[in-house]
Amino acid sequence: MSKKQDKQFMTQYEEQVSRAKTVRKIVFICVVSLLSLIVVVGVGAYIYVSLALKAMDADGEGRDVHVSIPIGSSTTTIGAILEEQGLIRNASIFRYYTRYKNASDFQAGEYNLSTEMDIDQLIATLKDPSATADAAHSFIIPEGWTLQQIAARVAEHVPEKKEEILAKMDDHDYVKSLIEKYDMLTDEILNEHIRHPLEGYLYPSRYDFTEENMSLDAAIKAMLDRTQKMIDDKQALIRANEGKYTIHQLLTIGAIVEREALEQEDRFMISGVLHNRLNKDMKLQVDPTVAYAKGEHLYMTSLKDLEVDSPYNTYKNKGLPPGPIANMREESFMAAADPTQTDYLFFYARYNGEIIYNVDLEAHEAARNKYRSEWEENKKKDDE
Repeated sequence: MSKKQDKQFMTQYEEQVSRAKTVRKIVFICVVSLLSLIVVVGVGAYIYVSLALKAMDADGEGRDVHVSIPIGSSTTTIGAILEEQGLIRNASIFRYYTRYKNASDFQAGEYNLSTEMDIDQLIATLKDPSATADAAHSFIIPEGWTLQQIAARVAEHVPEKKEEILAKMDDHDYVKSLIEKYDMLTDEILNEHIRHPLEGYLYPSRYDFTEENMSLDAAIKAMLDRTQKMIDDKQALIRANEGKYTIHQLLTIGAIVEREALEQEDRFMISGVLHNRLNKDMKLQVDPTVAYAKGEHLYMTSLKDLEVDSPYNTYKNKGLPPGPIANMREESFMAAADPTQTDYLFFYARYNGEIIYNVDLEAHEAARNKYRSEWEENKKKDDE
């Protein structure tokens, strides 16, 4: 190797060594930066989560908050309610934390909570029935119940019998006194074709009363109060329907949705189908209205059932029935007021709760004929 070549080799070697050192420095800096970033993010996340688990007002200057937890609420729904009411900082952290703590079996009902409560205290209060242990009377009104069923449940806690409760709630003088107190109640509920004026207006929830001698009037007003609050909270949706549907009519649609749908998405889609049929002046033809017209639970609606002579029978009468056929959860009312925009005109509910939607009658009848036997087979199994 000549001196010139040797010099070139040494120069290249020194350049390679220099580049190697530079690369090592860059890698070192990147690694240190990445580790620093991980530490910073980790510390930041830890601080954020720790803060989210603390009380909103840990300094002792909190406020009391009345919260309503609907029946069947998931941790997602409960978290959203608590965040909206300013009791927690982050609903997602609440959901993951309850999963980590294996916390479940939250109790529906009315709660007086405080912004001084941390997340563990909130969970304990919502889980422990002793949170309402001072209540002399507690009962649950499920979604989709009729006034007949509600009266039977209330009769377990008041001196009056079921028949006396129904008589009071059907008394027009008493109903008129309620119309004067509640904005949602109008003369529409005094329509002569309506079976029970307050049908659909008694909200599904858990109710707790501290009075040992609970009065029927207190029970009725507590349920009406909850529905009025729901109506008040949904004024934007109600205004969007002004001139087309009244609150009474939206409750009527919502009750049908409640009795037909199991899944959240189906509530809004079924409502869309009902609105389409109403807009096209088609009969609604929904089975729950037939069951209500007959005053009994129908496992499967027969052709004979469809002939029942009643203004509630939507197979014989166009438009909406005179009033709601049951009470409903908030989501069903929302679906009634804000339906999914769709072209569907028909739906069929399978035994497993799946809803089959169709645009034309022929496809709908094919689905009905296909799955009707499924109902019959499962009915036999249930009877065995």
